[in-house]
Amino acid sequence: MDGVDAAVVVSDGHRILEFGDSAYRPYTDKQREVLRAALGKWQDEDVSDAAEVVETVHAQVMSRFEGIELAGFHGQTLAHDPRGRGTHQCGDGGVLAELLGVPVVWDFRSADVQLGGEGAPLAPFFHFACAKYIGATEPLAFLNLGGVGNITYVDPSFERPEETGALLAFDTGPANAPVNDLMMAQRGLAYDEDGGIAALGAVDQALVEEVLSRSYFLRMPPKSLDRNDFSDVMALVEVLSLEDAAATLTELCVASVLRGLEHCPVLPTRLLVCGGGRKNAHIMARLAADAGCEVLPVEAVGLDGDMLEAQAFGHLAVRVLRGMPTSCPSTTGVAAAVGGGSVSRP
Repeated sequence: MDGVDAAVVVSDGHRILEFGDSAYRPYTDKQREVLRAALGKWQDEDVSDAAEVVETVHAQVMSRFEGIELAGFHGQTLAHDPRGRGTHQCGDGGVLAELLGVPVVWDFRSADVQLGGEGAPLAPFFHFACAKYIGATEPLAFLNLGGVGNITYVDPSFERPEETGALLAFDTGPANAPVNDLMMAQRGLAYDEDGGIAALGAVDQALVEEVLSRSYFLRMPPKSLDRNDFSDVMALVEVLSLEDAAATLTELCVASVLRGLEHCPVLPTRLLVCGGGRKNAHIMARLAADAGCEVLPVEAVGLDGDMLEAQAFGHLAVRVLRGMPTSCPSTTGVAAAVGGGSVSRP
């Protein structure tokens, strides 16, 4: 809901050969209002205003780059219910193909959901390529801390990401969303900078354990969440001071990641953190203290934590065009390795 990231990646679908330029274009307040009004709507409802915003802003950002042969377009997720009505990302790749003048791969998630998968996360196949790109030889994990946390365990000794044992991916639990919502409600701030307010508070450990006892944490991965699946935790911390509430919600993020690491086949040698959470000094310190492995922002290995998701869909677009899978049973729970995505040509 913040805006559009765009990034150039040179890939043959197997290997990342080079990373290129990147750009970011924030949505205006008015555009955010349009998108917010469309949240929760499905394909049979009118979301034309939201689609126009998404298509227009993507075209504005992506047209900045020269020499592009192919574009990956994720769209804006409005609804995601893989065990119910499916998944809905608004924005038409055909429109974008006409505006950009290059083939566009889009609708990455539907095929996975139709075959019984969660439709998320989809970055793991890119994470596998990143592990190869940085020359990793031992198991490691990528941790994305956005509104929700998700982890990808990678064993780079395998040749292909769809091989059994090469990957395991799942959402760990709530990450930045509850704390961000708290800060907006209490202070009118978008987030707790550096975790400074959380660092001043005391954790309500009983509340953290209560949330961790929920059925989601008992499910075996792969599994996925929506940003609002834990929206009720805000009500649980209402009786706490701002500092204690921030500390408790931040600890919930950390504790859910630690719980998630228990699902990995072996403890990763490194936990490479991307997403906004890597900029939170308090979260990083807590993870480093208890994860049992090295905890680093992805920049420490030469990757761009702000653009990893955009780069992922560029890489996945190449895989779709070349008929390669983009998800498999160990990443989304899909019945078999599947290549999602539709291709629209100008």
